[in-house]
Amino acid sequence: MERVELAGALRQTQALKSQVEAASGVTLSDCYQCGKCSAGCPVAFAMDYTPRQVIRLLQLGLGEEALKSHTPWLCASCQACYTRCPREVNLPRLMEAVRQEARRRGMINEKKVDIFDQAFLSSVERYGRAHEMGLMIQYNLQSGQPFKDALLAPPLLFKGKISPIPAKIKNVAEVKNIFARARAKGGGRH
Repeated sequence: MERVELAGALRQTQALKSQVEAASGVTLSDCYQCGKCSAGCPVAFAMDYTPRQVIRLLQLGLGEEALKSHTPWLCASCQACYTRCPREVNLPRLMEAVRQEARRRGMINEKKVDIFDQAFLSSVERYGRAHEMGLMIQYNLQSGQPFKDALLAPPLLFKGKISPIPAKIKNVAEVKNIFARARAKGGGRH
């Protein structure tokens, strides 16, 4: 049987718990495990832990288990859980904080979700909005499936649904400023 040094393990889990609470603005003890978040989650069927269970893992000091979970990566941030929560626990913010901490620790369990997330944010930072064709190409190349949407592109191009030339908003510099401020506060990739 493996020996566990409990005091050190407790300090580590408390630090993770505090980090996630500070990053998300969520007080984990506010959740009393009613389960309304999980019952209303449209993506719960695909998750390894329901949203309620992720909070419980964090409450019990099993943060490593929460970080290893696929659930934070699959969260659609649709706000259904937050809307239903009688305690107004902002679960999408909590899931984002868990996702960021997992990314920092190199524990990315849904690589394609992470690739899409980074490609989307890169497009928005560069143009002020998503450039669909560029996003599609970048995602497919980085996810190792370069020809995945090759047959879809021509009809979309001819119908004017996608454009090879990105459209920029008027004040892209302001959007870049938002990204710079977020990075300065610890957001984004390091």
